[in-house]
Amino acid sequence: MKAERRVPHSALGGLFLLMAALACFAVLDTTTKVVTAEVPPLMALWVLFGVQALASGGYLLAARGVGSLRSTRLGLHMVRGSLLLAVQMLAFFSLMVLPVGEFTALAMTTPLLVTLLASRVLGEHVSPLRLLLVGGGLAGTLVIVRPGGNSLGWAILLPLGLVLVNSAYQLLASKMARTEDAVTTLFFSSLTALLLISLSLPWVWVAVGSASLWGGLLLMGLAAAGGNLLFILAFERAPAATLMPYMYLQIGFGILGGWLVFDHVPDHWAAVGMGMVAACGIAGALLTLHEARLRRGELRQA
Repeated sequence: MKAERRVPHSALGGLFLLMAALACFAVLDTTTKVVTAEVPPLMALWVLFGVQALASGGYLLAARGVGSLRSTRLGLHMVRGSLLLAVQMLAFFSLMVLPVGEFTALAMTTPLLVTLLASRVLGEHVSPLRLLLVGGGLAGTLVIVRPGGNSLGWAILLPLGLVLVNSAYQLLASKMARTEDAVTTLFFSSLTALLLISLSLPWVWVAVGSASLWGGLLLMGLAAAGGNLLFILAFERAPAATLMPYMYLQIGFGILGGWLVFDHVPDHWAAVGMGMVAACGIAGALLTLHEARLRRGELRQA
């Protein structure tokens, strides 16, 4: 019988790992916006998934052994990898037309939409208060994009499509998490995305003579791999309900990256919308924590 892997539980340790993961994701988004201005996005994605597959596979072999690379649900891993590729493609193209901070805030509406879809797809109960918070977060996205009041036109469909596809990706991830190891899932998903994106290489590959561009491509892959691994390790050490309120720090990291690299500061209405998304997301996470405590109290009394 396979020995159970014991992970020390530490809320503070989990929080530090989560903050490091969010910083990596902000570096990924900021670097993506720089690199894809000169390198075809599909070529940049190939490098990203190549580094991520190598990093996650190497971590599994070093920390958990060859047995961790086995799975009986390769079909679901392939579907998840295809969704991951679609998510990253939409993210890359979104960052080509949106500032990093605004993009991050829009992407952070995914947990709110997942909450709404979970009631339909997974049959989970969603309280009226939670539905109100979802509505508030989605209203915040409208304040950010201001339909009819910006010059993005049809391009605004890119981040909105990202949120929808990412929601499907997260729902499948939630289902697979019940039986599959998170890092193993990350490896197979990255490998699937890498194989799919490799089909486009003959048409998108260009010569890159700049060492700084190669450095940016490598940094993207390392930030994606490091962010995902740190994210998984964080949630192994602390409960999701404890960490979720801090997820919205990523909006702050995104704004910081946009300011440092592109000298961009969100305008008044964008800041209001981002605040609405963050407030509703944090409130939703705190509500989850409160509901979990109530359930534990009921179980103790039973």
